[in-house]
Amino acid sequence: MSHRCNRCEPVPEQVRQAADLLGRRSMLTIVYASHAGAVRFNEFREAVGRIPPNTLAARLGELEQAGILERRVLDARPPRVEYRLTPEGRRLAALMEALRSWALA
Repeated sequence: MSHRCNRCEPVPEQVRQAADLLGRRSMLTIVYASHAGAVRFNEFREAVGRIPPNTLAARLGELEQAGILERRVLDARPPRVEYRLTPEGRRLAALMEALRSWALA
């Protein structure tokens, strides 16, 4: 038997902001793909499926600005860019694992 909540607590602003960020199209799949380690742009495109390059670039920029991903330019010829989770982004590991378990169940 489930219990009914007579009065729901307001959702904290920080939770709303996090949900807004991660709820954008492809954000969770990008973060999920990042948990294996550093990822380059084309590897993201392969991992997350059909996403226009401009959209992917915008989402990577948003995650970088939010402090979840770090963008590194590698000193190579030609120059390469890779993305990796920041310590803040790695804190999402439990959420990603819970999402994976739920989706596979």
